[in-house]
Amino acid sequence: TWPHRWPNSSSVTTCSYFLPDGKSILYASTHAWAMDCPPKPDMSKGYVWPVHPEYDIYVHDLATGKERALTTTYGYDAEATISPLGDRMVFTSTRSGDLELWTSDLDGNHLQQVTNAPGYDGGAFFSHDGKWLVFRATAFTPGKEQEEIAQYRGLLSNWLVKPTKMEIMLVRPDGTERKQVTHLGRANFAPFFFPDDRRIVFASNHHDSSREGRKFDLFACDLDGKNLERLTTYDGFD
Repeated sequence: TWPHRWPNSSSVTTCSYFLPDGKSILYASTHAWAMDCPPKPDMSKGYVWPVHPEYDIYVHDLATGKERALTTTYGYDAEATISPLGDRMVFTSTRSGDLELWTSDLDGNHLQQVTNAPGYDGGAFFSHDGKWLVFRATAFTPGKEQEEIAQYRGLLSNWLVKPTKMEIMLVRPDGTERKQVTHLGRANFAPFFFPDDRRIVFASNHHDSSREGRKFDLFACDLDGKNLERLTTYDGFD
């Protein structure tokens, strides 16, 4: 193996993923809009994630170093992954005014909006057969939806999200059959399909009774959320 670093700037990069040919890397970066790192988020609003509007999605050829942009508009475009079928890319974008899932071909064309519900929808991965997307989504408290949606939109207007209440979801790549998998509370994220596409592995802090909620472990469950299994027991972050 050999180290390879790009781009040669102090911008922020995130969410790298191999293209099907194994010769190119998909990733998001802020370098087209700002060469310096964006300021860190204001934690006086609680624990928040920045969703930098300078992020665009790029493809980087590992042999030649050549780079091409797949998105070029101002606004958050990141968290891109590729279908194992090699035909579509899924990513998170604010291009509709909210954080939603979108798909495109591998050149960034033929865009299709997948989700259309208030709240953060992101971190999506295709099933191995390409028939489903698994992702994380904001979970609003029943009876308090309007209040919490207003708070969410207030944060998003400052390019921030609060990831402390998220559940695992499924949806077809065409946007149909959206289903909630987990109903655990707290922060559930980083989902991925088992090789047989019959179970999901993800990280969660729902079992951490402390106020900070920093003890994450890996869990697995069926596609309907049943047969929940704890996989790690480290007293820290997994």
